[in-house]
Amino acid sequence: AWWVGDNFSTDVWRMCTTNTSTCRAITDQFREYQSIQAVQASMILSTIFCCVAFLVFILQLFRLKQGERFVLTSIIQLLSCLCVMIAASIYTDRHEELHKSNEYIPEVSEGQYGYSFVLAWIAFAFTLISGIMYLILRKRK
Repeated sequence: AWWVGDNFSTDVWRMCTTNTSTCRAITDQFREYQSIQAVQASMILSTIFCCVAFLVFILQLFRLKQGERFVLTSIIQLLSCLCVMIAASIYTDRHEELHKSNEYIPEVSEGQYGYSFVLAWIAFAFTLISGIMYLILRKRK
């Protein structure tokens, strides 16, 4: 959950109430839906870039000559890092407006950041470190 409270949890895809165990999808009727879509798209792109970076790393592991750097892998990993940063930054900046929609239950605006939001910022840090490490890494014999 990116935003949690006593009786609810919400992420970038749906809003759930814990006392009734019901979930509603976040649709275009929600206020600031474009911001939520930007967060969704950025996180999906980040996942895709991260998977592509892993595959490119495996290919480069067998194709690169000794002593060359994993520059292409690093660039793709840093793009993944950028996407995570964009998504988390948009959510950080717009979280107050995101939870003021009439479609939300009233107490949603009185929540706090959830574990997925924290994990997004941790993922940003780790993909940044990973991208820099790929840039420094050389293929050895």
